[in-house]
Amino acid sequence: MNLAPFKHVLALPGVRSLMLLMLLARIPPTAAGVTVTLHVVTSLDKGYAAAGTVGFATMVGLGLGSPLMGKLIDSRGLRITLALSVLEGVFWVTAPLMDYYLLLVLAFANGLVAVPMMSIGRQALTALVPEPQRRPAFSLDSISVELSFMVGPAAGVLIATRFSTGTALVAIGVAILLASAALFVVNPPLVHEDEVVDGPQPQLKEWLRGPMIAALIIPFGATMVLSGMEIAAIASLEHEGKQGWLGLIFVVMCAASALGGLVYGSLKRVPGGVVLLACLAALSIPVGIGDGNVALLAIALIPMNLVCAPTIAASTEQISKLAPATARGVALGLQGSAFTFGVAAGQPLTGVAVDHSGPPLGFVVAGLAGLVIAGLGWVLSRQRQAVSVTS
Repeated sequence: MNLAPFKHVLALPGVRSLMLLMLLARIPPTAAGVTVTLHVVTSLDKGYAAAGTVGFATMVGLGLGSPLMGKLIDSRGLRITLALSVLEGVFWVTAPLMDYYLLLVLAFANGLVAVPMMSIGRQALTALVPEPQRRPAFSLDSISVELSFMVGPAAGVLIATRFSTGTALVAIGVAILLASAALFVVNPPLVHEDEVVDGPQPQLKEWLRGPMIAALIIPFGATMVLSGMEIAAIASLEHEGKQGWLGLIFVVMCAASALGGLVYGSLKRVPGGVVLLACLAALSIPVGIGDGNVALLAIALIPMNLVCAPTIAASTEQISKLAPATARGVALGLQGSAFTFGVAAGQPLTGVAVDHSGPPLGFVVAGLAGLVIAGLGWVLSRQRQAVSVTS
């Protein structure tokens, strides 16, 4: 594996510190889902259905709010957007005092104004890295996201079980405020110095066309497949009373994805994002052969997860090329919405299959749905894009 491209990227001014800062900034939001679930189920003494409803309200808020926050970044700058983190911090710090119904309503509202740490990191990385070097840069970013998802939920569970769910919620709020304050001080550039930003703001209809929609469909399909795969994997081990091994399974998945990201970022010629999504979906179909067997399931999950980080990196690379520089915040915000709604679609779709016919069918359904999305993406990618990135 050729690691030289990664070394060159990390040697660029500001990249190393930005990646470290964004890794830390992304950990608190990844801890939110599992922490809220534990809080609703244990501290508020509600069921998992009630916890799922709060999670769904949060996802809808995030999905709707992400492009709005991206537009705010494009029009008013990063610091104005980060100032809204005060509202987000207040929500998390006061969440332990709320009853269930107030928490449900404000979880949706908080999602609307949540600082989009994932897309901010990608936008800042685009500004710091020249286009020829963005593939390894976005691959490293995808690996960083994997690491945040390995640390965040585990940290949330640890604090909630060692102390209390209320303490964990407050810790999330404080961590988000500290991360936002650090970003406010650093204030990384969001447009590359070689890009033209003068002139009127391009209208959405001018650049949100076939190829761009295809680039946004890729993360939707990827998270739909991945969230469905997680549901099926959990059910596979839970049915056999082996849910204690789930932590190991998720570590294997994240490690495989990170390895795939390293390989992808080191290559000069790579498959397109739609092709990678199709591979991800196709490789999830046979995972059911490991149903109930921890070792076999872990091995079966490796091939599809090797394609995970490359698929996400390919989507980000394509969006960075197609989106006008002055509308990149909106474009990456839409990518964030695609991630969110992909999860919202994948979990219930696979859950129905698992409930009716068992975990193996869950993997099949998730994979087939992903192949359909990849096919739609391929059709859209054949269309013509009207606006260049420097518009």
